Amino acid sequence: MNTHELTVDGVRQVYHVAGRGPLCVAHSGGPGIDWAYLRMPRLEEHFTMVYLEPVGTGGSGRLDGYGLTTYVRFLAAVVDQLQAPRVYLLGHSHGGFVVQRYALDHPDRIAGLILYDTSPVTGPEFWASAMAGVAAYAAVAPEVPAAFQRAVTAADDETMTAALREAVPIYFADFPGRRSEFAAFVAGIRAWVVPQDAEPFDVRPRLGEIAVPVVVIAGVHDFICRPRWAAMLHAGIPGSRLVELASSGHFGHLEQPAEFARAALSVR
Repeated sequence: MNTHELTVDGVRQVYHVAGRGPLCVAHSGGPGIDWAYLRMPRLEEHFTMVYLEPVGTGGSGRLDGYGLTTYVRFLAAVVDQLQAPRVYLLGHSHGGFVVQRYALDHPDRIAGLILYDTSPVTGPEFWASAMAGVAAYAAVAPEVPAAFQRAVTAADDETMTAALREAVPIYFADFPGRRSEFAAFVAGIRAWVVPQDAEPFDVRPRLGEIAVPVVVIAGVHDFICRPRWAAMLHAGIPGSRLVELASSGHFGHLEQPAEFARAALSVR
């Protein structure tokens, strides 16, 4: 893997490149989560994967505030530096919001989209649904919802990282049954507090503009980006393909890696 960086308005943007084949730029979720959880070795066998360290995290620079417009600007700078006529884009969770906005703003630069555990809209209904999922997890592990609340209200990076490691079981379909399998993943979690600008997100009216191959991938047990949101993407994007991973939560590339890779590669 090779590491590169560029500067956008005086702020450093770091990204990593691995694999072979057509370029696929991957934007991780969070916001504020270290990019490394999203590394996908199976896709690197078919794509040259370009993993961003989103601004505000890792080796990338820091800002006073962060919003989708900012993330899209930094993504655009990386795509431009790659100097390819068109690239594939993979966006996970919040990264999917960024990718959708970029694709709508720069349709001539996109070869295809992999929209992974994401949504075309956020707002009160989206967050109420997510928090209902958090509350429901108390039946499995009562301490996890409290850890989730500490993570989303953390005022410093160390608190957020520690709380997220405690809250991570909620993101998996069956964390208790596979705890040892995901131990290294949990230990590797790093997070940074990235204050978000109040910026509405609803691209549903524009989804019909997307005219490239699109695969929408959703974990059936994902509490935050539930399959209902994936279904909205699929319904709104002409010719898109919807794949639901029956044994996955928010991290299908870890929970069902072979099935996830087959779904993602179907975009080509």
